[in-house]
Amino acid sequence: MSSKPAPRGRAARLARLIPAGRARAARTPFVLLVVLLLGGGLLGLLVLNSALSEGSFELDDIQRRTKSLTDEEQALQRDIDAYSAPDALQRRARELGMVPGGDPAFLGPDGTVKGVPSAAPRSAALTGPRAPEALTSAPGTAPALPAPTASPSAGPASPATTTPAPGGTPRSAPTPTPGR
Repeated sequence: MSSKPAPRGRAARLARLIPAGRARAARTPFVLLVVLLLGGGLLGLLVLNSALSEGSFELDDIQRRTKSLTDEEQALQRDIDAYSAPDALQRRARELGMVPGGDPAFLGPDGTVKGVPSAAPRSAALTGPRAPEALTSAPGTAPALPAPTASPSAGPASPATTTPAPGGTPRSAPTPTPGR
């Protein structure tokens, strides 16, 4: 028979509650479930790690592009600051033949003129001859074009053409009104 003595009393009652033949069969699905859960967890971690690595590479690429664009923006801002500096504007204006204006006059909201306008000094207009190289522009900017002038072959002049005012500033000629 069996080498084990048969349980008695309380142990016999407990032994009847636990089936003896199914212990091995019930252990197999549990082990299979644990192996599947561990394998699925490892596979999930592998997929998650791959996704994080891909995101890290994209982040690095975006940071590199951002740094490059920031450097380019700063270089362009330095160019803008250099071109818009007062001394650079004054030099460029003189190269184009522009002269500082005279005293301005202002119009009030009711139509009154405040101040006495004056033309630019004649000496300032004569000191800076317009050089042909002044018409060329710096690299990367639009070329400066000369001011349009009326050609003699354009036909008869209209009554509203501009006439030079004393002091060299062009003014509109008064338009004749009919009946006067």
